[in-house]
Amino acid sequence: MKFGGTTLVVLAAIFWGITGGIADILMSKGWDPLVISFYRGAVGLLCFIGWFLLSWKENWIVSGRLYFFAIIAGLGVAGNFTFYFLAIESSSIAVAATLMYTAPVFVLLVSFVLGIENSSWFKWICIVGVLIGIVLLTGAYNTDKISAGFLGIATGLGAGVSYALFIFGFKKAAAIGKPQMILTTAFLAFCVILFLLTDTQELTDVLGSGDIGWFLLLGILGAGASFIIYLIGVKWTSPSTASMVAMVEPVTASLFGVLILSDTLTLIQLAGMILILFTITTLSMKQSA
Repeated sequence: MKFGGTTLVVLAAIFWGITGGIADILMSKGWDPLVISFYRGAVGLLCFIGWFLLSWKENWIVSGRLYFFAIIAGLGVAGNFTFYFLAIESSSIAVAATLMYTAPVFVLLVSFVLGIENSSWFKWICIVGVLIGIVLLTGAYNTDKISAGFLGIATGLGAGVSYALFIFGFKKAAAIGKPQMILTTAFLAFCVILFLLTDTQELTDVLGSGDIGWFLLLGILGAGASFIIYLIGVKWTSPSTASMVAMVEPVTASLFGVLILSDTLTLIQLAGMILILFTITTLSMKQSA
């Protein structure tokens, strides 16, 4: 079962990586990142409702705390999806996907501030390693020729902060109820938030456009199928292994950008990406050991 669990986690990470490429294609066709983000979550919500209804009597629970933390998770995933697509639009898939995976560092820093975790030399070395990686990846060492741009860096890191918020909300809710209920509630909140922020006419235009297939594929791979198989896979593998193999996502996203969308990465950017992914993987494995 461990091998099967790892395979499912890898597959979910590949789906997430491909999602960035699909979003880039849709943005090149003129679609707004908010619209793309909304449909990713809305299609995912339909999948989660179906998953929930398969055994709704077991999944249903009435709990104010569960709803509260699930909504927090929904806020996190709304920010994560939206900032991620904005980062892709402002920089590249490789930069956006890698910056999003700085989330564990933000979790660690908040834990320090709140006194949840004690600091150590190992943890601070990891933080410094990630910061150096960000500088190399984005070109921030050269302010005249910064490769990602301020907006790309800010939105990429915003995706990471939002991802950390989603993890926090989901973990708190998971202590009370089942994933089917949590994801359905979280993504319902997600859809309400994005609907209020997005142009209604453009949302309607999607339904009659020739790109509707891309939007459906985006939602199925980027939310519905990927979240479900990831959660099933995590049950059959250790947290450290899941953290490590999930790093397939930025690698897949980068390969998609380079091979399909003709993005380019310098050797310095590649070194920064490797440093970030190696450091985050090491930190995640150490934290879950």
